[in-house]
Amino acid sequence: MIPEQNVGGTDRLLRAVLAVVFTGLAANALRKRNYPALLVTAAGAIGFGINAVTCFCGLNEALGIDTTAE
Repeated sequence: MIPEQNVGGTDRLLRAVLAVVFTGLAANALRKRNYPALLVTAAGAIGFGINAVTCFCGLNEALGIDTTAE
């Protein structure tokens, strides 16, 4: 089942930028061997990246938010 899109426009762009930022933070945490920070930032990068690519956010769905009309 393919979920209905609920992320679009500026929201999607912001999530893509956040995915890139969190990826950089994860790389920095890995370089410093700060594994708890690596875990958190990598999870954020993956989450925001998936949201940006699929145009779907489970939290938006639960809250009834739809930004595709932007």
